[in-house]
Amino acid sequence: MKMYVSETPALLGKGAAEQATKVINEAIAAKGEARILLSTGASQFDTITHLRKADIDWTKVEMFHLDEYIGVPATHPASFIKYLKERFIGDDLKLKKAHFIDGMAAPEKAIADITAEIRKAPIDMALIGIGENAHVAFNDPPADFDTKEAFIIVDLDEACKTQQVREGWFATLDDVPTKAISISVYEIMQSKVIISAVPHVQKAKAIKDTMDNDLTNTIPSTILKTHPDWSLYLDKASASLLEA
Repeated sequence: MKMYVSETPALLGKGAAEQATKVINEAIAAKGEARILLSTGASQFDTITHLRKADIDWTKVEMFHLDEYIGVPATHPASFIKYLKERFIGDDLKLKKAHFIDGMAAPEKAIADITAEIRKAPIDMALIGIGENAHVAFNDPPADFDTKEAFIIVDLDEACKTQQVREGWFATLDDVPTKAISISVYEIMQSKVIISAVPHVQKAKAIKDTMDNDLTNTIPSTILKTHPDWSLYLDKASASLLEA
């Protein structure tokens, strides 16, 4: 793994986006296209802002999103489809294709549809955040490290739901759905390159737990350390509990 610590979230996002751009452009040069996974949430704002402005031929890029609440329409403020369409794709980014999880469809059908797409070819670059409870995507602890399914139905724990309220996506805990469809830990780890942009002091404990512990599904993000090409981008705040 490689770790980078920046002074601010903005600089962190710039660094993560620069590496992502390099990986995407190398994939396009090598095989004429790139396939990417994108995280959402407040921690990804700066990275996505820089990435969407990068010098990339987006018409050769297929994008997948990681997870979606079950029963939340794409018009809901907390919908990750809405997030990616507004913050990443916008009116000007012309992707080859964008693959979304339909939170309003029957979960089994939504899973089957996106699984068929993601397994057509490897993912070149995955932006994988780390939650305050150390989740990756919506794989809350104890995460399922055994399933080989690409996408699964998950139960959201209290820490995860609390984070969603604190970040302003929902008004109260009772408003947060209890279930979501998430890419599996196994499928995340199939990505050729994983880049984690993890700013803000609220993530400091999760980062310390990730770095201080061996592989355990009670700290799902520890699995990222086993990936052959993982880069972790921190700011001073999220790195504040790490030993110098």
